[in-house]
Parts: sequence; structure tokens; C-alpha cells
Amino acid sequence: MNRLSLTNLPLAPAVDPNALSVGIVHLGIGAFHRAHQAVVTERAAVATGETRWGITGVSQRSTTVRDQLAPQDGLYSVLERGLGEPSIQVIGSVRDVLTAPEDPEAVVARIADPAVSVVTLTVTEKGYRAAGDGLNLDDPEIQADLTGRPPRTVIGQLAAAIARRDEPLTILSCDNLVANGPFLRRLMTDYIEALGKVPPAFDGTRFPAGMVDRIVPATTEADRDDAARMLGVRDEAVVVAEPFLQWVIEDDFAGARPAWERGGAVLTSDVAPWEQAKLRMLNATHSMLAYLGALRGYETIAEAVRDDELGGLARRLMTEDVIPTLTAPDGLDLTAYGATVLERFENPALKHRTRQVAMDGSVKLPVRMLGTVRDRLATGAEPEVISLAVAAWMVYVLRTPDLDDPQAARLQTAVSGITDPAKLVDALRAVDTIFTPDLRDSDVFRGLLVNHVTALTR
Repeated sequence: MNRLSLTNLPLAPAVDPNALSVGIVHLGIGAFHRAHQAVVTERAAVATGETRWGITGVSQRSTTVRDQLAPQDGLYSVLERGLGEPSIQVIGSVRDVLTAPEDPEAVVARIADPAVSVVTLTVTEKGYRAAGDGLNLDDPEIQADLTGRPPRTVIGQLAAAIARRDEPLTILSCDNLVANGPFLRRLMTDYIEALGKVPPAFDGTRFPAGMVDRIVPATTEADRDDAARMLGVRDEAVVVAEPFLQWVIEDDFAGARPAWERGGAVLTSDVAPWEQAKLRMLNATHSMLAYLGALRGYETIAEAVRDDELGGLARRLMTEDVIPTLTAPDGLDLTAYGATVLERFENPALKHRTRQVAMDGSVKLPVRMLGTVRDRLATGAEPEVISLAVAAWMVYVLRTPDLDDPQAARLQTAVSGITDPAKLVDALRAVDTIFTPDLRDSDVFRGLLVNHVTALTR
């Protein structure tokens, strides 16, 4: 079967890829970006007729995406799986892909290009190389970038490019971090202060906050086969997604930007209420179902949420522990939003694996769960269900020898040889890169964790 390309194009993208020039660099071009920001960018181009917002994607690690897209002239398809028949769309907004380990200088040069005015990021929480509220200046890769090598960290790449620019950038984080825009600015400030020289363009560079939401499970061979049947050509870069898509962006830009609101995004002066609702309701529930589901042997989130007990716990997590800590953004009914979250998780067409969602727990837990724990304890409440979610993570760490986590070695050393629930709780609560002193010192939280770990390991 022929491969998808500009010469084998049974279903044309909504914009002519050959007409697009690059105005956006995206760091972390995985499946999520291709199913989310690239789609909204293409929709905006269709609505406005603008051709200056093609995307250069940057892979921070492997050559996989570049090798998939290069033979296809940058084209790929998004296979939407909802409750009805699946649909497919070819996307042409990604015009090229750079691989940072192969040519870090090319990445810096592209961001420094005056034609580029926006950089977006989906590099996952660990890609920021943070320690607490600031940059981990002891990270060996950060140290290596600071010595002047062609930078290989995201922070180093951005700083090096800003140093070459006359005009400021807009740098828009799309990762699941609290106040991700201001947080990224702090990391960049720490790095630039360590360099000892502030680039003139840095003062005007803007870091708007952003919140993204779409379930994008890992693509399988069955998905590729389905896409081939629907397209009539083979697409090795197909990504799978649910129909739902949300992008909320703080309207704070240094210069020109795509008309993303014409592509379905929400531009607002305050992202925080949207972000908190999503992180604490959707992401925390997703993680809890991943840990509890994996412990019960469920392969997918859909299987876990259809378990009556786990589905009930997911509802209780949102209604009993999370919603009392939130301020609803204008136009969002939190109870109805919670019901929508569970409906999306129940979609049997999206085989979002529990182990995939469970990865990187050490960086997800503080962002998704521990803020809710802290807020509930501050009101004198006993956060029963959110503590169960944290306890499930602890047992998952204990029982997963091939733990996929940036702190896997430290976590596995901490739990090695432990069989007693209380000792497991104390060993993991002592990890100061995850649990802050107030949580480590809370007898109420410890008691809840010990009870839940005891039940889960019984």
C-alpha cells in the first residue's frame, strides 16, 4: 500500500501545506501535540486564511516522529474515536521536524528565526528539570548547557535562542503544571541568572499560562490498520484521539500569534480556575483510576472506570474532596464537568492504558493530588478519597519493578524490602521532592494513608 504523502493524498488537509511558512516552533512533538495544538492551529488557518503559522516540531529525544513524518511530507492523520463511527482527518500544519540530540544548534537557530514569534511546549512535567519552585541547577544536563555546549535541555534551548533574537518571543507551556506560564518564566530566570547575562529580548518575552485537554492514547498497529482502510494509504504517523478538545490560553502575547480562538481555543485573562478544575478533577481522577486499575489488573482506563467500585470512587473523589477546593470558572458547572470527565473515560474506543497514565507519578502527584490534600486538611476535613489515590500510587510503586518514573531509582530504594504498610507510607512520605513538610508532618494524612495502604495490600 502507498504511503501517505503530498503525492498520495486521498483526503486533502484543510490548508495547503506548501503554502505555509513556519511561525511556530513546538518543543516536544509527540502524539498529544499533533492531536491538539496542531489541529487547533490548522483550524485557525482555515478560518482566517493566514499562511504564516506552519509549525516546526522538535523531538527532544528520539528520531521516531521525524522518521515517521519525513517520508510523508509532514502529513499525518488524526483518527477520532467516539461512541459512534470513527472519523479521520489529514493534518498539514507541521512542516518539518528537528531532532535535538542530532542537531541541537538547528533547534536554537529555528527558535531564533525572526519569522518565529511563538514557541509552544509539551515536554511533560519532567522536561522542565525543576526542583521545587525553581530550576534544578544541579541537574547534570542543565550544568552542561550552562558551560556553553549546544544546549540539549528545553530551558537551555530557549535561553540560547532568546540571546540571539532582537524581538521578544511568546513561550506558551501546554504541560500539566500549576500556573505553567509563570512557572516557566521562573525557571528561565534562574537559568539566565546562572549564566550571568540577561539577553535584551528576555525582558519583553511573554509566558502566558495555558490549559490543554484531550485524551490521546498510544497508537497501536490496529489503529494504523484502521487508518489505512479509511484513507486508502498507509499512515505511519497516525494519532488517535477522542472527539473532545479544549485549550484555554491566557491572552498575553509579545507579538503576532495565530487566531487560535477561531480554531476553538478560549482566550482569557485568567486561566487559573480552568487549570485547577482540570488538574484536580480530570487529571487526578485519571491517575487514581490508573493506579487502582493497574493494581486490579485492568489494562485500560475504560475498563477501570466501568468497575462499579472504582467508578464510584472516581465520582466521590471529585464531589467529596476536589470540588470543595475549587472556584468554578465562568460558564463551567463543576458537577456537570465531573460527569463529562467520567463519560470520556468510559469511552471503550479509547484504549488508554493504565500503565501509560501511571508513569511519572513522582512529578504528577504534587500537581494533580497533593494540592487538594493540603487544601482539605487546612479546613479541618479528612481527605478520605484523595488519600486513597495517593495510597494507590504508593502500592503501585512497591509492586512495579519496572517503574517508569524520573525518580524510579530513589523510589525503589526507599521501598526495598518493605512489607509493613506503615513503613511503606513513612518511606515514601520522606521523599522530599514529592511531599512538602506540612504533608510529611500531618498525622491525619499519615493515618489515612496507612489505613488505605493496609487495605490495598491485604
